[in-house]
Amino acid sequence: MGLRPALGPADVAGRRPAPRDPRRQRQGRLRPSGRPLTAAGPPESAAVASLGAELEALGPPGGGIIDAHTHLGLDEDGRSLDLASLLRQLDEVGPDAAACVFALHDPQRHPAYRAPNDRILAWAAESGGRLFPYCRLDPADDPVGEAQRCLGLGARGIKLHPRAQAFGFGNAAAEAIFEVARDAGVPILIHAGRGMPRMDPLADLALRFPEVALVLAHAAIADQGMFASRLAGHPAVLYDTSTLSPADVVELFARVPAERIVFASDAPYGQPDAGLFLTLRAAAYAGLDAGERALVAGGTMRAVLEGGPPPSATAPRLAPDRLVNGRLARVGTYLAMAFGGAMGAGPPLRLPPAMPGVVLARAACRDPDPGAAGPALERVDGLLAAAEQLAAADADSMPAFFLLRAAAVIAATEPLPQP
Repeated sequence: MGLRPALGPADVAGRRPAPRDPRRQRQGRLRPSGRPLTAAGPPESAAVASLGAELEALGPPGGGIIDAHTHLGLDEDGRSLDLASLLRQLDEVGPDAAACVFALHDPQRHPAYRAPNDRILAWAAESGGRLFPYCRLDPADDPVGEAQRCLGLGARGIKLHPRAQAFGFGNAAAEAIFEVARDAGVPILIHAGRGMPRMDPLADLALRFPEVALVLAHAAIADQGMFASRLAGHPAVLYDTSTLSPADVVELFARVPAERIVFASDAPYGQPDAGLFLTLRAAAYAGLDAGERALVAGGTMRAVLEGGPPPSATAPRLAPDRLVNGRLARVGTYLAMAFGGAMGAGPPLRLPPAMPGVVLARAACRDPDPGAAGPALERVDGLLAAAEQLAAADADSMPAFFLLRAAAVIAATEPLPQP
């Protein structure tokens, strides 16, 4: 889910990016998160302020962040994002942060996604080189012709959404799209999140096209175990981190090489700073050093976008069986209940149904005998307290939801290895 209210349809068409802040241009390091942290206002505590500092400390010192999964335009579900807003969100994680971008499930997608794809290409041209445009295809509506047209106009990849377009992969149309990607040397990003049936046919197709860089979106949660097992020998399969549950991203580091994991937010349904915090905390928990985290944050994706192979794969960093602190596990369980409440009430996202889970999570934090988890429980409780105050003032508070997400990430990734 997103961390900001969706923009209305009138905000999408043709707006140019806001003037760049020269102070941001001069900064070479990752900025602490902007709006979700600073917008928290009076309830913000030292624990809240520490999120931005931690994000900066974990991020690549030289920049180079690439969000592998963002959208622009309008979706039939009412979500939307314009160019200026996406660039502002990217500014919050780095002055040179870039993104792969493609169309939403646009009401004007017929014929062949042509109009939305043209808008994506135009917005990318206006972005100062910060956006890598992908063409979105419908396998039932001239996918090869549209792919070739867009690639000729500068598209850098292909996006497929089998749930939205209601298609599978065991057919000639899907194979023809992979042939186009192979011949052009561009990646294909495919929805592999909620709402999907078993995805073995996609694994079959990927194995027939090992030359094609395949980005499995949403940590491949629709069939993560199957993909991790069957595509273990694939030279160019990547897993993006645009998912809500920290457990799904942590488990990626136990199932696949770190060099096959790429940061992603799913904007406007997610937000770059929140997605990067989850990704980098999980990477640090898995023991990745600064250079390795830089690959996850953008280096691996850049290599693929430039037409090369991803970095050489190493063994997964986390063991299949890991010790879990029971006190933090209770907190994480109650926050998962909270997210279910907030999401089940929408769209739009609503915080009041999440609050019973938050109350239970705070109760778990108030353990008089916290043991080694004491500092983490105290930090999580501070975040949850601030979120409660924000939600009491605004039932749609996206900064409050950011704090709930950050609390869940911390509970799932403690302790971090010491450098």
